[in-house]
Amino acid sequence: MAKKLQKRIKHVPQRTCIGCRTVLAKRELVRLVRTPEGVKLDTTGKAAGRGAYVHNIRSCWEQALKGPINHALRMETNAEDRRMLMDYISRLPESETAEMSAKSDNMAD
Repeated sequence: MAKKLQKRIKHVPQRTCIGCRTVLAKRELVRLVRTPEGVKLDTTGKAAGRGAYVHNIRSCWEQALKGPINHALRMETNAEDRRMLMDYISRLPESETAEMSAKSDNMAD
């Protein structure tokens, strides 16, 4: 009897948010990377350097900046890095529900 061909289930990489410690798919999180120039946002997810992942929610970023970011990137963030991250945080939604409602508003247009 011939074997039935089964669809191969694609592996989805999992990462942990350093702010809330929730494990999610890699694509659902924003990557920070340590470079010789300092901390940078990695939109491609492929930049060279030590990385850390955070939700796209303000509360997770605020929690991460209290200390876990230094531990995850194995460095001390300087004032310029913190300023850049705070600028990014100011553009984020307050909570996940605000992010979901913004997405649904954009879909309705």
